[in-house]
Amino acid sequence: MVKKIMITLGVIIALLVVGGGAYAYYLYHSVKSTAGEIYEPVKKNTEAPLSNKGDKPISILLMGVDERPNDRGRADTLIVMTLNPKTKTMQMVSIPRDTRTKIIGHGTVDKINHSYAFGGTKMAMDTVENFVDVPIDYYVKINMQGLSDLVDAVGGITVYNDTVAWTDEGFYKKGYRYEKGELNLNGPKALGYVRMRHFDSDFGRNKRQRDVIQGVINKAASFSSISRYDDILSAIEGNVKTNMTFDDMKYIAKNYRSARQHIKSYEVKGTGKMIRNNSGQNIYYLIVNDEEKQKVHNMIAEQLK
Repeated sequence: MVKKIMITLGVIIALLVVGGGAYAYYLYHSVKSTAGEIYEPVKKNTEAPLSNKGDKPISILLMGVDERPNDRGRADTLIVMTLNPKTKTMQMVSIPRDTRTKIIGHGTVDKINHSYAFGGTKMAMDTVENFVDVPIDYYVKINMQGLSDLVDAVGGITVYNDTVAWTDEGFYKKGYRYEKGELNLNGPKALGYVRMRHFDSDFGRNKRQRDVIQGVINKAASFSSISRYDDILSAIEGNVKTNMTFDDMKYIAKNYRSARQHIKSYEVKGTGKMIRNNSGQNIYYLIVNDEEKQKVHNMIAEQLK
């Protein structure tokens, strides 16, 4: 996934709803306005769980895309995030962009990231649902520029780079140097950090994506970010779409915040293979066997109990 990441807007914006003091009234209405701007529903066969105001676990598909004029782009970042308020657990399962799977609604077998290019958000959601065999309740989609804007809006983030470097110098991307150990990242530097894959692999990059997601969530939820809410909302409004309503976000803010107490991450495993397409080209795919698919299904299904 060459350059994308998505941020968990549903959690972040829900956290923003709970402002305090004299700022609360202004914040509430600002978030409500932003929620209306970014709301983009999709047709689903099942009703989203929060419509019944239960406390059951929920699933959210996080998509990072690189949309340009006249180009829908691909969903090169796909993370199935689940929130369980009873176990106070958040789980993030990354699906590598090259994963070979059936594209639901398109009648082909292709890379999973192509599902968005072929049929937008709904096809991407349907394809991921089929792959993990678990219903997806919500989606949050962010474009590439949104990452840089959002990291800057929260005032930068801190991550720990444990990449095994070829040298003690760490690695370079877009003119930035990333040494091993604790890193303080602004927006452009965070974008370079998660774009890097040639240094190690897609798996290393996906871990860096999850680390940045966690860094943004933690910073946005901290008291120090209160003065930055206007910038955060502006970054979200210009770069994010979701099928969460404002009421959904308020409900998450009230009942699902505890899920941040325990964060678990996993990367779908597979074997790389070159496969010749109909045009005679050799294309790289990640082949995920049935045992791994079952493991991923069980992991997500258990979280959603």
